[in-house]
Amino acid sequence: MSLFAFTLVVVAAIAHAAWNLASKKASSSGLLFIWLGAVASTVFYLPLAIVDIGLHGLELRSFILGATVSAVLHVAYMFLLQRGYAAGDISVVYPMARGTGPLLTVVFAIVIFGERPPPLALFGALVIVAGVVAIGLAGSVGRRRAASAGLGMPGAAPSRMRAGIIYGLLTGVSIAAYTLWDASVVNGGGVSPLTFMVGCTLGELVLLAPIALRRRAQLVTVWRSFKREAVIVGLLSPLSYILVLWAMQLAPVSLVAPARELSVVLVSLAGWLVYREPNPVQRMVGAVVVLGGVALLAVA
Repeated sequence: MSLFAFTLVVVAAIAHAAWNLASKKASSSGLLFIWLGAVASTVFYLPLAIVDIGLHGLELRSFILGATVSAVLHVAYMFLLQRGYAAGDISVVYPMARGTGPLLTVVFAIVIFGERPPPLALFGALVIVAGVVAIGLAGSVGRRRAASAGLGMPGAAPSRMRAGIIYGLLTGVSIAAYTLWDASVVNGGGVSPLTFMVGCTLGELVLLAPIALRRRAQLVTVWRSFKREAVIVGLLSPLSYILVLWAMQLAPVSLVAPARELSVVLVSLAGWLVYREPNPVQRMVGAVVVLGGVALLAVA
């Protein structure tokens, strides 16, 4: 992977971790918060997309089909992620999702796109997935220990652990689906990452508009409670993915998808330091493993 592509992925990982932490605070708001984030994204990025289209043109058919399918996949991803954050710990849901997603993406990028990453890069990808899973299991172990010690509500910890794992795995499947689809659009459809991402955001607005209109009073309450978080998500969520799509134009999908999981290290640190989630030693060991895998990708 080139240094420039790797830099794009690192910046994207930082932005991705930041918006996920903001989303965690509003996890109980569900689809209404997602819609507000899409509104904020449109306000930020639509003017830039118009300029981009004016400069580079647009393959309309690829744009409409690509953005429509991607919007459906991204709404499913955001919904599962929000539900997971509400039902489980961020340090379980997020690592499980980010571990499953790139693993499936690497496999299908090789099968579907015919990519042949070098052995060192493939090993680095597997190391990253192993580190991510180790971080996720740290939350599970901590919950089980708390439950066995009689801390908290009986049955609550195992229930949150199971919910976190299930939603994490489902979210990972959705990540693999939208990553492979979006890579095919920006690499083969003649659509720039910026314009494509704005099209996806507009699709999300349309898909979720009926829910937002039916629940206007609740929407106002969510905005008043979480407007700062909605703005953060609206700004950083598209930015992180635009950078990833750009990197996918410069490097194989099977390398970019695992490398972006650097964000797991940042979220796991926050889960420990901010949310006081358990078992920090295993989290940090997993984080070091992830960093080692990212380093292997950088030199491959």
